[in-house]
Amino acid sequence: MTPRLDMIGLVVSDMAASLAFYRRLGLDVPADAADQPHVEAALPGGLRIAWDTEDTIRSFDPSWTRPDGRSSRRELAFLCDSPAEVDALYAELTAAGHPGHLKPWDAFWGQRYAVVLDPDGCGVSLFAALAAQ
Repeated sequence: MTPRLDMIGLVVSDMAASLAFYRRLGLDVPADAADQPHVEAALPGGLRIAWDTEDTIRSFDPSWTRPDGRSSRRELAFLCDSPAEVDALYAELTAAGHPGHLKPWDAFWGQRYAVVLDPDGCGVSLFAALAAQ
């Protein structure tokens, strides 16, 4: 199967300020989300947008640092059909010369998850739901 763009991720230093900004742009963000470490909202057409605090990102990617002009607070996330597809796509992309940032792993939030960097150094997440256990 072909992975599909499913989510746009934003890393924020101030969750409340970021959510207020995007609410002013018309996004339907949950009212009680300002104190959460991870927030999601549906976009027209089925895409999702997500906000994660810097601490949330560092909880699974300790090497992440605030952008200095060479890194990004934006990330695209591609939904794969299975954990095996995450592994295969990560292997295919890294074999083609694209840097792997986070090797595939079983994330504590219930997904097989990996990150590859695009040619400009932007993170591209690959993920699939883990099988129910």
